[in-house]
Amino acid sequence: MPVEDVDTRTEETTDTGEPTSAHIVKTKKGENAAAVVLEARIMGTPVEALCGFVWVPSRDPKQLPVCEECK
Repeated sequence: MPVEDVDTRTEETTDTGEPTSAHIVKTKKGENAAAVVLEARIMGTPVEALCGFVWVPSRDPKQLPVCEECK
């Protein structure tokens, strides 16, 4: 699956429920990653990161480090 656009989002958490890293979302050619993430947040559907991590986005990850595997 080619990656055309990326957007970082997170849902990986620690035992306390706090996120640990931001992931980069896989998208198809011509898709806008921000739009894919927004739709997933609204609809509650999972997305897949470049590293293979699958989650339902619900938080803003701007304060988190980007996943090393996704980089």
